Amino acid sequence: MRNQIELTVVLREVRAQFKLDWRGIHEFPHWRRVHRFGLQISMEREADFEVVELFSYLHDSCRIDDGMDPHHGPRAAEFARSLQGLVMDLSAPRLDLLCLAIRDHSNGKVSSNATIQTCWDSDRLDLWRVGIRPDPRFLSKVGAKILSQRFR
Repeated sequence: MRNQIELTVVLREVRAQFKLDWRGIHEFPHWRRVHRFGLQISMEREADFEVVELFSYLHDSCRIDDGMDPHHGPRAAEFARSLQGLVMDLSAPRLDLLCLAIRDHSNGKVSSNATIQTCWDSDRLDLWRVGIRPDPRFLSKVGAKILSQRFR
């Protein structure tokens, strides 16, 4: 257990309500890659890794379509809030940070907050899976460095 959160319990809750193919383009394999990018970026940016880790497995958890689903972020943020006190115990500011990162992750924004931007970078660095090269203008310096190293 890490700081009151057992990731396998969170994943059990995600899977119980998940509507799409567990192995699809917005699902578990993608979340694992986002998790790995998040770990790598967190170490350099001093981001809150626990928030980044939760983001990895929750940000697309409430999709109802692999194509256009503009409300999946807000639905997933509400789902994350519903898990508070049940399978995770974040302070109010950390929960707000997590929910903001989830809610706005696909809105093309950048953030000066290291944790939020780390979440968004880790998701954006996996855009290659749908044939999109991530745009460095929407990445932190660390994210852009990873992009240049991995996707030359």
